[in-house]
Amino acid sequence: MDQAKPRLLIHGASGRMGRALLRLAAERPELQLVAAVSRSGEPLAEAPDGVPVLPVARLAEVPDFDVAVDFSLPEAFEPLVAACRAKGAALVSGTTGLSPGQLEALDEASELMPVLWSANFSVGVAVLRVLVHQAAAALPAWDADIVESHHVHKKDAPSGTALSLGAMVALGRGSQPHYASLRCGDVVGEHLVQFAGPGERLELVHRATDRDIFARGALEAAVRLAGKGPGRYDFGELLLASGRT
Repeated sequence: MDQAKPRLLIHGASGRMGRALLRLAAERPELQLVAAVSRSGEPLAEAPDGVPVLPVARLAEVPDFDVAVDFSLPEAFEPLVAACRAKGAALVSGTTGLSPGQLEALDEASELMPVLWSANFSVGVAVLRVLVHQAAAALPAWDADIVESHHVHKKDAPSGTALSLGAMVALGRGSQPHYASLRCGDVVGEHLVQFAGPGERLELVHRATDRDIFARGALEAAVRLAGKGPGRYDFGELLLASGRT
């Protein structure tokens, strides 16, 4: 194995995002996929030959890794954080539904290792958050609204991405925007952030048409986070730091 390449662990490999990560990891020659972890540990067609797929119960047996990409469930989250701490590895996570205690544990872990958690790993959304913050700071007196659209099966509303954009609005202007949520058809994800003033309106829009963008973004984050010092990292800031997307 080429030790110059960060060694990658995919956690939550049997889920939709996990399978996409396994399939798309070959597009990132900067990473060396060394293992995958799923709930049952059963073989996965997307796993490359020679890459072991272990059950969650055998997480402690995974080979050494430098960065983990995690899209799993809250109940599997704490053992992974412990494994990353034990290995001195970085953690990139998109697992949602974490409790306040688990989020606090991430802060504690970040004192010893690099940690990046995001509700959305779209490169475009990461840049959008930065732009929304700038616009909100420049237009504090304008009305601010966020309209998000997703497929009919999505239950949470507003979406986690909409709330993260709203946090950028609040950070920039000191007050929250208004939210509207639409659930229609098979829409992957659309987010409109609108600022309206007297006689004019500014709209910032992101549309996702392919769910693979989230897996590609998480792998991009893994490439950039591996080897960093301890701390909590922001996906957008990590992207903009080098100017390459």
